[in-house]
Amino acid sequence: MQPAIESTPPPPERPELPAGSAPRWPAWYAGVGFLVALVTTFIVVGIVAAVTGAGEDESDSTFTVVATFLQGLIFIGTALLFASFTRRPRAEHFGLRRARFWPSVGWAALGMLSFYVLAAAYTAIVQPDAEQTVAQDLGADEGTFGMIAAGFMVICVAPVAEEFFFRGFFYRALRSRWPTVVAAVMNGVLFGLIHFDFSGAEALLITPPLAVLGFVFCLVLEKTGSLYPVIA
Repeated sequence: MQPAIESTPPPPERPELPAGSAPRWPAWYAGVGFLVALVTTFIVVGIVAAVTGAGEDESDSTFTVVATFLQGLIFIGTALLFASFTRRPRAEHFGLRRARFWPSVGWAALGMLSFYVLAAAYTAIVQPDAEQTVAQDLGADEGTFGMIAAGFMVICVAPVAEEFFFRGFFYRALRSRWPTVVAAVMNGVLFGLIHFDFSGAEALLITPPLAVLGFVFCLVLEKTGSLYPVIA
């Protein structure tokens, strides 16, 4: 009688990540994703301007609104595209998840208070002779419709698009390699520079407070685990 041949058990299958866990995006996704979004925005907005003949007048607020809206869509789409390279993207991967209400309010309030204190100190010391004209560029001073359109872009579109990309995607990609403070500083610096409008050297002086704001937003996201308090 021949002895029974024992079969080697197959290796255990690699367990899949839980549905709600956040994937670790490579850190280089952040820089490359930003460049892709920026170049795509220039190309798309340039095509729209060439086809419609808009944008030739710097005071064309309608074109500015359309371009800003397209930029928001492109940045969100780029984040989703790069995230899909690792795993099918889900809302919670970008921080769009529920969080405890009062702790979130507390951390958001502390973050904004810290920002205002630092911004006030910076303004008192540097006294920058420049200010942002985003609302005016979007037509807020051109009647009721312009004010509504500008308000919608500033209050709704910009916060969602910017936070989704810069904190939900860009910062989270950096965190796969660098600690919180380093990733937040890198995120904040880029966030400040992206708001520079190239209108002159004085305009560059208002970017440091925006960089601080981007840094603070990263810390609030870390403490709350949710993007909603930052968007709000």
